[in-house]
Amino acid sequence: MKYRKLKNSELDRIDAEDFKEAHKTPIIIILDNIRSLNNIGSVFRTADAFLVEKIYLCGITAKPPHKDIQKTALGATDSVVWEYAEDTLLLIKKLQNEGVFVASIEQAELSVELQDFSLQTAQKYALVFGNEVKGVQQKVVSESDVVIEIPQYGTKHSLNISVSVGVVVWDFFSKLKAIR
Repeated sequence: MKYRKLKNSELDRIDAEDFKEAHKTPIIIILDNIRSLNNIGSVFRTADAFLVEKIYLCGITAKPPHKDIQKTALGATDSVVWEYAEDTLLLIKKLQNEGVFVASIEQAELSVELQDFSLQTAQKYALVFGNEVKGVQQKVVSESDVVIEIPQYGTKHSLNISVSVGVVVWDFFSKLKAIR
């Protein structure tokens, strides 16, 4: 068998307007003080790929439009709904009051490994990803409903934030799809 790469025109993707009308995955991504504009753009692309409901950009996290965000987002800032919130802690408390389950993605005592975390069908989830150096703020970790850790077995202590978003969102998307 010979495989042939598909052309973009053969991928049958929806446009930004259809994306806005599409049924969303009940996931909210919260970026807590992300420095890298390229990481922010990559998160937008991942959010677009898996029909994420919304992205919150918090603290020092830059906002579109910015050429370095656009360079990696490739237009996803036009499809994915996003909002700026200055204070991550106030945001997660607001979301929790609205019934959203908040999970910080971090290495912490009593964390649950990603593969062991079970999702509920009718639940909306907010996933908090932290700064490239300092991670998710401790006060945010302390107020989260759960802390989820991506298990790692090599010599490095962490993954790039955009990689972490891809791993976790894919895992949640797969689990949600399986229980529907």
